[in-house]
Amino acid sequence: MSIDRAREYLKKWNFDHRIMEFDVSSATVELAAQAVNCEPERIAKSMAFMANDKCIMIVTAGDARIDNKKYKKRFKCKAKMVPPDELVTLIGHEIGGVCPFGIEEGVEVYLDESLKRFETVFPACGSSNSAIELTIEELERCSGYIEWVDVCKDWQ
Repeated sequence: MSIDRAREYLKKWNFDHRIMEFDVSSATVELAAQAVNCEPERIAKSMAFMANDKCIMIVTAGDARIDNKKYKKRFKCKAKMVPPDELVTLIGHEIGGVCPFGIEEGVEVYLDESLKRFETVFPACGSSNSAIELTIEELERCSGYIEWVDVCKDWQ
C-alpha cells in the first residue's frame, strides 16, 4: 500500500508519526483542505509529468496552475502529465495520493516557488485520505527535491 511506503520513507526524519489519516477523501485540493481544515492554497499538490523520456514531479501550492510557457522554458519540452493508470508504475502512488515520499527511483522532484509564501504546507502521503503538515524546510529536507522552479501561474 502506498501510504505504508510513504510512512516507511518518512521514518528517516522521524516524520512518520505526523501522518494524518482521514475518514473522508483528501484526493483533491478542495477535499484535502476540508480534511485538514486549512486554506486550499496550503495544500501541496504533487503532479507527475513526462519530461524528455523521464518522469518528474512538481510540487506546487494548491491554487497554482502549471504555466505551459514557463514549463517549456525550464524543461525544454511540452508539459505532458503522466496518465492516471501509469502513476503507480512510474511514481509509486495512485492518483489522489501522489507525493514525493517513497517514490520510484529516478523520479526527479521539483518544488515550485508558489509554496514559499507559506510557513507550513500539507502534501498527501501516498493515499487518497492522508496528509502531513510540514514546514517548507522540512519539505525540502524530505522530498529529495532537485531545485526550486518557477513554472506556475494564477497564485500571485
